[in-house]
Amino acid sequence: MALPATAFAGDRQLGLSEVVEKYPDVPRLVALKIDVQRRGVHYTEETLRHVDETKHQLRGTYIFGSRDAALTPLPESLILRDGTTIITDPTPLSQSPYLVDWADDHFVLRDGDAVIEEVELWPQPAYYDKTTSRGTPMKYVITARPQRLNVFTSNFCHFWANNKGCRFCDIVTHLKEQKKEWKIPIRLDAADVEETLREALREPGRFTSICLTSGSDTRGPELFDREVDYYVETLQAVGRVFKTKRFPSQLIASAFNEKQLARLYAETGLSSYTADIEVLNERIFDWICPGKAERVGYREWQRRLVAAVDIFGRGNVGTGLVGGVELARPNGFTSEDDALKSTLDEAEDLASHGVTTVYIVWVPRPGSVFRDQKNPSLEYYVRLARGLHDLRVRYGLRADFDDYRRCGNHPDSDLSRLL
Repeated sequence: MALPATAFAGDRQLGLSEVVEKYPDVPRLVALKIDVQRRGVHYTEETLRHVDETKHQLRGTYIFGSRDAALTPLPESLILRDGTTIITDPTPLSQSPYLVDWADDHFVLRDGDAVIEEVELWPQPAYYDKTTSRGTPMKYVITARPQRLNVFTSNFCHFWANNKGCRFCDIVTHLKEQKKEWKIPIRLDAADVEETLREALREPGRFTSICLTSGSDTRGPELFDREVDYYVETLQAVGRVFKTKRFPSQLIASAFNEKQLARLYAETGLSSYTADIEVLNERIFDWICPGKAERVGYREWQRRLVAAVDIFGRGNVGTGLVGGVELARPNGFTSEDDALKSTLDEAEDLASHGVTTVYIVWVPRPGSVFRDQKNPSLEYYVRLARGLHDLRVRYGLRADFDDYRRCGNHPDSDLSRLL
């Protein structure tokens, strides 16, 4: 695959307007979305005066933390004019984020003094103000994106039990923060999930799919058996809400073996399965994801993804990358060109076997081992988005459950709307 020149002119990274000019085939709003995720946002006081708590969705329970290392009730996130969802998080001014400001009777994005784009805040779903019959606030059971419902079944990852969690991850640190401040359940009750889902779907036309995920649970007679048990229980509760056997759903989970995958498919109405490998390079994977490397291994993780295609079908199996973490110091790639080539080569091998690869923009979070790192250039992320999109086109793969409507967290799958 021919790759364009590197993002740097000397030591200076190309800015948004320069990247948009260099890559005219990538819509400006997609490039902007990437840059907002790279740099984060800061809400001005004028913006906060115009936030309506009865209309706008405020930050709620989430599986990972944010750059401000706080649980302040700020707006959840942003929507661009094309309907693109930006999943970002509040960032201290010292890190030079974009500003979300109020001007001419609407919300805008500013880069310094310059107004870059109009934006809107996420609308709050009606069920957020309700509780389950067990007394659990529904907003702590199922969280909403503009068109997707998220079920974070458990906010604990057992790879951290022996301090071998992924180095970019702050799941356990954030769990402790949320448990202290909001008294959220560590593990969801399946009855609460069913009841909340029924209430959420009373809002007609709002949601198009449901996604389940959690931290890995390594316990059981076989590795991950307890995790599979819990997902089966929860997915069966979800299935009782629907009239059809299959319902529009995604599971983002550990790399299960064939017996576990077959059980999930046979005993639930799950539509698609994702097991995030995080980084597509075995040497860097072993360094960044020591728990996954020790208990499963890089090649076995890939083998299990390919095996899942025989069960769920081409285009219904995916893996996710924390895009840019392959350049983390000191053991990551030192060249963006080398990192991109390695990633796309490995992604192409997966695509040839029917596995879709998407990425999220790496955010160095204060609760993670990589808290003091810096993510790569905007141009790198634009090139990565183009490369992964091109692979899906070449191999005829879909990213239906990770697209711009249902997920909104993957700049590469935003490009699917161009097809």
